[in-house]
Amino acid sequence: MAIKASFGADEWKLILGSPLLAGMAVTLAEPNGLWGVFKESLASGRALLGAKSDADAGELAKAIVADMESSEGRGEARESLRAELAGKTPADAKQSILAMLTRVAEIVDTKAPTEAPAFKTWLSHVAETVAEASNEGGFMGFGGTQVSAAEKATLTDVAKALSAA
Repeated sequence: MAIKASFGADEWKLILGSPLLAGMAVTLAEPNGLWGVFKESLASGRALLGAKSDADAGELAKAIVADMESSEGRGEARESLRAELAGKTPADAKQSILAMLTRVAEIVDTKAPTEAPAFKTWLSHVAETVAEASNEGGFMGFGGTQVSAAEKATLTDVAKALSAA
């Protein structure tokens, strides 16, 4: 897609991983066991693929989906995240993720200003979808709250990171 040419290789890697970052920030806010993390990972994937058929997602989101459909694109996104987050505690990783999302917003605002609002809205939607994927608290999947206070705070942090540019 033509929009991809607007970015340098390192910028594209960061942008390519941004939906993963948005979802990971929420998961790190309050990990809810193996099953909860699994549900949140699936929700992140569904939100990513949903952009393919969403008319409001914009060209940039669709370019990310197109790249993520290839094993090379997925590997590139994962590898850049691994390099940045390796060895960090969950709290430190979350702060790094928020800083990376701020950098994504700055890059997109500068190099694709007409795409930026829709793209940042889409990234916020990815984070919200992950937050709503699994109840927090409760017992064996029963009870608890749909979106915990920690997740709500992280959604606010993600929105701030995306609008800080």
